[in-house]
Amino acid sequence: MRPILILVASLLIGVIANGQVKPVVTTTIKIPQALCLNCKNRLEYQLKRLDGVAEFLVNYRKGEAKVKYITDRMDIEQIKTAVSNCGYDADDVLANPDAYKRLPISCKKKVDGGGHPY
Repeated sequence: MRPILILVASLLIGVIANGQVKPVVTTTIKIPQALCLNCKNRLEYQLKRLDGVAEFLVNYRKGEAKVKYITDRMDIEQIKTAVSNCGYDADDVLANPDAYKRLPISCKKKVDGGGHPY
């Protein structure tokens, strides 16, 4: 009798714990100046550390990032602000000027004398 009771209790706990899955959303952010491996590494390093960001992958050939985040902890505007604080434009959010100045010349916009040779 006792092993059956333990089995039922453990199954009940498993069902309850499984029912508390947080909603995860995947979206794409345009980052037009993230066109090199340095940009990719810089952005992924900074944004993967945020609480609520499950995955942040930069496609530097297209100038965009695929973001998977938990909606209970993070929203898309906070992620765009974090990208802006790294010195990059994110969709409609412009880059933070101080962070933009610290970027290497190859990661800056062409109008500021930067740009990629390809």
